Amino acid sequence: MLTRAVAFYRDKIKDKVDWKLLIFLLLFLNVKLAIKIPVIILMSLWQFNFKFGFRFKNSRLPLFYPLIIVIVLVDWIIYKGYVNGHYNILLITGIGFWLLCILAIHQVKLAVDNNPAEVVHQTITIFFVINSLISVLTLAVIILKTHAINPYTYQGQYQKYFINTGDYIRGIAFDTSITNSVLSAFGVIYFLTRKNAAMLLVCMAVLLLTASNFVNLALLPILLLLFIFKTDRYQKSLVVICLVFLVVFMAKISPQNNEYATQTLIHLFKKDKPLPIVTAPVNPMANWRITDRPNNTLTLEERKQKIATLYLDSVGKILDSIRASRRPDYVKNVFLADGGRIAITQPNLNDEYYQYKKETPVELFQLIGFIKSHKTALPMSGSGEYTYSMPGKAMGFLQTVSFFRTHLGKIFTGTGIGNFSSKLAYRAVGAGFAGGYPAAYDYINHDFLVNHLDLYLYFYSKQTSFHSISNSTYSVYDQLLAEYGLLGLALFLICYIGFFAKHYKKLTYGLPILFLMLAVLLTDYWFEQLSVLVFFELLLLLNIKENQTVNPILP
Repeated sequence: MLTRAVAFYRDKIKDKVDWKLLIFLLLFLNVKLAIKIPVIILMSLWQFNFKFGFRFKNSRLPLFYPLIIVIVLVDWIIYKGYVNGHYNILLITGIGFWLLCILAIHQVKLAVDNNPAEVVHQTITIFFVINSLISVLTLAVIILKTHAINPYTYQGQYQKYFINTGDYIRGIAFDTSITNSVLSAFGVIYFLTRKNAAMLLVCMAVLLLTASNFVNLALLPILLLLFIFKTDRYQKSLVVICLVFLVVFMAKISPQNNEYATQTLIHLFKKDKPLPIVTAPVNPMANWRITDRPNNTLTLEERKQKIATLYLDSVGKILDSIRASRRPDYVKNVFLADGGRIAITQPNLNDEYYQYKKETPVELFQLIGFIKSHKTALPMSGSGEYTYSMPGKAMGFLQTVSFFRTHLGKIFTGTGIGNFSSKLAYRAVGAGFAGGYPAAYDYINHDFLVNHLDLYLYFYSKQTSFHSISNSTYSVYDQLLAEYGLLGLALFLICYIGFFAKHYKKLTYGLPILFLMLAVLLTDYWFEQLSVLVFFELLLLLNIKENQTVNPILP
């Protein structure tokens, strides 16, 4: 019976889903390059079609991709990068990323060309269903671990989850949570336009679970504009429900995230510089316990007091451990109150167990080690006296502008791939900052070292509250301007954004998704991520196809 039922539903959806496309999306969007590369190679060999159709007029794919590789090679020749063997390895790796981008958009274009639009729509829907199931399952695992119905307010385990809970909701890509949030935001716009209420609310729920303040803020004005100009009464009601979801989540589910977003916005527009950080009090031992003070700072009577205190403390700890070991875990906070009543104590949120760890996490010790070994070359992270006056992302853009003011000769084609602002530049350091890279061929350009890398180390070697999008130097715009110059940025706007925008009259969900993507490009090096942009390209290419008008064939 079960076998027949499975066979029935399999045959029912067999011709309504492009399984090759679905498998490609599920695997290629995975964060691991070790999965991406074999998948794109196998898919390319499976269909064995390499007719990319690049041309200056009516190009099948964005001409931006091959032209950006031309800029890479021009910079390599102009600045004589070929004299450095390590840089040659980096150059080949960087071109490899751009080739992967071409192969990926070619695959989604083939899927759009070879299938009816409705088949691709069904495939996209199944992708979002799977992504949502994995996101919800992740949340369920967190709830089981914390024994808290709402882990967004759970402060135990040194606030491992709490405001950071959304960081663990990574979805099918198993990448950073912002990848999941951007994909879900795409889904909100996509299903709103297609009037699929169930999937719209599912995507909105997953978006909120990731707790991405940036994506929420970027999506909000787009939903409001759609509400005013591009929706009917039914769609307007769906927009209202989404906004209610957002308000409830920020006010009730994760109120501390709301406070964090507010403080970030205040700091973003704050003009006053922060006060210098006082690293130690005037008298370091003024408030120390007597047991923590060195013997050479104590009088004879104080030494005797210290010995007695240490003895009593040790005895107390032994007795506490014995008592605790005799009591099962489930009665640790149970005691007898007056009158023989059984009472349960509430957890003391002032205990260390519920406090945020201010120390640098163990996995970031390598950053501190790198700072120590390059201290003299790092003006910000290598100095204990430097205090920041604005978010790191804004400082990163200012570094790029300042660099070109003193290097006008590089402003047209940039500093060269991997030399200033890219995930490849971070990878090539060989310290595991942004993924693996052969240590034997590590490469650090001096301009990158004293600018973006120094800025990154300054913020990310500190406590995790500094590790936010607003302090990250990652940005597609910064990457294009710094490493490919004004020419690279112009090619992006004309040959990539323009490739899709010229069809604006045909775009329904595509146009608001395009605006959302323009905002999202501020948050990471998305071309090197090979995830969000691939899905963006699929949605835009599909929307262009389904709204094309076919010219009648004249006799």
